[in-house]
Amino acid sequence: MHPIRKLMSFAAGLPSFLACLLVLLHAGCSRPPSSQLQGYIEGEFVYVSAPLAGTLEQRPIERGQLVKTGDLLFTLESKSEQAAVDETAKYVTQMQARLDNLRKGGRPSEIASLEGRLKQAQANVDFWSAELARKERLFADKTVSTAELDQAKSQRDGYRAQVDSLAADLDTVRLGAREDEIRAAEAAVESAKATLAKAQWALEQKAQKSPVSGVVQDTIYRVGEFVPAGNPVASLLPPENIKVRFFVPEPRVSEFKQGARVTVTLSGTKAARSATVNFLSTQAEFTPPVLYNRDNRAKLVFMIEAKFSPADARELRPGQPVDVELTR
Repeated sequence: MHPIRKLMSFAAGLPSFLACLLVLLHAGCSRPPSSQLQGYIEGEFVYVSAPLAGTLEQRPIERGQLVKTGDLLFTLESKSEQAAVDETAKYVTQMQARLDNLRKGGRPSEIASLEGRLKQAQANVDFWSAELARKERLFADKTVSTAELDQAKSQRDGYRAQVDSLAADLDTVRLGAREDEIRAAEAAVESAKATLAKAQWALEQKAQKSPVSGVVQDTIYRVGEFVPAGNPVASLLPPENIKVRFFVPEPRVSEFKQGARVTVTLSGTKAARSATVNFLSTQAEFTPPVLYNRDNRAKLVFMIEAKFSPADARELRPGQPVDVELTR
């Protein structure tokens, strides 16, 4: 064939050849669709504060420190609360002593005095009873006058009345105070104890201990600063509060169920950890800016959360980007 015709024939077939070449190159370079999803580590912090205001006196913790449940986190100035406890405790003691005194009745010396007076009055009754009997015999013999007989009878009756009065007083002293007085005293004791409990609670709130075991994520106030009531002084991150939060496109939401297992891989590493799905959002949202890239920009997704075992969670930090894949 003539060289010019050969050249024209090659040029005519060139577009088809290039098209085939592009298809082959695209097939060889394109990646198969990945089942991995993007997410990040999230933490739910525990903020520790005091319900009362005060100057920060002690804060034996620093950021990054490991603490256990019950460890002291901080103390606030508590002189006024301690004074209130001491004063109220003394008042409780006074009220209790008054109640005990009302319950047990008169003192032994008072009871002994009444008993002695009662014996003397009874002796007088016996004497004038005998004297009255003698006067009656003499009156029958017309030896004594009516006036003498009436005097003896009056003396006996007077001492009898004294015996009755002293016996009643002795019974009252032995029984103690009246029931209404005792009930009032009991109410006063209970009120004082309630006031003491309130004062002790206020004193205890000035020293806050760790409610959980975990890492001290941050300290907000320094020693010497005034802390308003309810303001956090420290934030803690227990391992059980660390989770992974990832986002699933709508077509794949049905693949994830409550309790499903997912494999979590930290970006840039090959170390994989297992987590359990514990929350599935029911509302769609736009992909968070932290996960924007050329493949998922402006897509609607559903947020899912999964929790780690405590051992795996201790090695994770909030904000770390991760890749998540459903465990098959």
